[in-house]
Amino acid sequence: MFTKSKNRKFWTGVPPWVLIGAVAVLLPIVVFVTIENINRQKEKSVHLLLEKGAALIRSFEAGTRTGMMGRQWGQSQLQQLLAETAQQPDIVYLMVTDETGKAIAHNNPDQIGSIHGGELDLNQISGDKNLQWRRITRTDGQNVFEVYRKFIPTGPPRGRGMMRRHMQMMGHQPQIHMQENAPDSARIIFVGLDMSPIEEAQRADVRHAIIMGAILLLVGFAGFTLLFLVQSYRSTRASLSRIKAFSDNVVENVPIGLLALDHQGKIAAFNRGAEAILQMSALQVIGQSAERILPAGLLDEINHSKKQADVIEKEIECKMADGKMVPLEIGASSLKDENDVFLGNVLLFKDLTEVRTLRREVARSQRLASVGRLAAGVAHEIRNPLSSIKGFATYFKERYPDRPEDQQTADIMIQEVDRLNRVVGQLLEFARPISIKPKTISLEDLLNDAVRLIKERAAEKNITVNTRNTTQINTAWGDPDRINQILLNLFLNAIDAMENAGELDVEISSDDSREICISVSDTGCGISPQDIPRVFDPYFTTKSTGTGLGLAIAHNIAEVMGGRISVESPQDRGAIFRVFFPNSKESGSDET
Repeated sequence: MFTKSKNRKFWTGVPPWVLIGAVAVLLPIVVFVTIENINRQKEKSVHLLLEKGAALIRSFEAGTRTGMMGRQWGQSQLQQLLAETAQQPDIVYLMVTDETGKAIAHNNPDQIGSIHGGELDLNQISGDKNLQWRRITRTDGQNVFEVYRKFIPTGPPRGRGMMRRHMQMMGHQPQIHMQENAPDSARIIFVGLDMSPIEEAQRADVRHAIIMGAILLLVGFAGFTLLFLVQSYRSTRASLSRIKAFSDNVVENVPIGLLALDHQGKIAAFNRGAEAILQMSALQVIGQSAERILPAGLLDEINHSKKQADVIEKEIECKMADGKMVPLEIGASSLKDENDVFLGNVLLFKDLTEVRTLRREVARSQRLASVGRLAAGVAHEIRNPLSSIKGFATYFKERYPDRPEDQQTADIMIQEVDRLNRVVGQLLEFARPISIKPKTISLEDLLNDAVRLIKERAAEKNITVNTRNTTQINTAWGDPDRINQILLNLFLNAIDAMENAGELDVEISSDDSREICISVSDTGCGISPQDIPRVFDPYFTTKSTGTGLGLAIAHNIAEVMGGRISVESPQDRGAIFRVFFPNSKESGSDET
């Protein structure tokens, strides 16, 4: 079955136009060569027969000359010599005629006196010494190759005089009944040769030529087809090589993990995405058993895909070799050929850590939007009563100046109302859309201004403020007042995190030509890992005082300006806040 399928694919792989073109090119050539070969063989046969006839005529004429040297030579001697000569193989007849075609000598005595060659110009032939030939068919159907020319038995006149003198010297008187002048010059000799052997040889030659032509056609056709197949194979191989290189490049650089197993459960493919997620090298795992290499979570899904025809798509928590749980989105499927024979498995998987972080950010943004709308309404409702309370407190303070206790109570009420007003102000600021007026600014100048504002407070707590600029890019795109607000929030939070002395390090850096980073680090108590995701949530604070809105507002401002804020807290090293700003108008946001 495999052989038949292979042959079928082989022949069906040759386009019909190739076969037609090969026949159109090769057939005329082969036919021409075959016809030329057949004609050449015919010419060769004619030449051989002509040579044989000429040799017989020359032999007979030589015998005639020898006999004429005898004492008596006449018609009977000529007939006898002709009959003896005609006994050679393949001679149908041998005759001598006069200029009228009448046979004066014939190998068959019964034919003496018969007329031969009446359709020929005997007068012209009798005067021509050149050899001539023709093909004739006898009444019995036999094909005869006939050679004829003028019969010249005596040679030139000089020769005949010498022969006569020689005979006279020997005491012989020649008696030649053939006259020296007109009679012998008007005679014609005909030699009929049997063409049966030649025809048989010709038929064999034709068969041979046809067979050789057919073989040549088949060989040429096969060669032409093979040439096309070889060229097609090379072209297909080159095309497949390019396709393979392209597909390998796509598979290797696809931004998700991909691994494939063969039918034995060994890893056959392992791209860069899989290397990054599983922290394994392809060189180490390819060819190895998946049972020994892959995490249990992935193996379970691969085993499930073997039992199902459909593709498995789900999210799982996979425990890696280092014990870390990583959320993965996977797609698993089994591979089968056209005969439903199992070939292996393919598994696609993606790390959802960042996706889930983004999901949390989206959920947080939605929560903040809801809180902001609620806060705006609450703040509006609170401000009016606060104004009244402050007014009454001021009134009672002025009315009872001689009562210190009441004066103190009134001052406390006024202070608390002011504090509440500040909280409400921050709440409103958080809730309403942030308006910015971006422009190109010098971050270094802006940073120095912000540091001067908090130096006095830092000195009170014995905190050293260090600034450093490690980039040649000193400009950024943003609202200077809003950036100053962000920096002051970060500086004050860092100072509050350090109880007794410490260091506040501020650095301007750039790892990307499109962004500038300001990092603010302190040597305070740091932030616990469980609190880091909530640092920028409104009303979240670890301090005994404060509204928990400062960092939330700073986060919103940075996003509106096309930047971002991140935080990390290395163990026993305080906290590090990093603010990223675009360094040009093209990289940032427009005015809002």
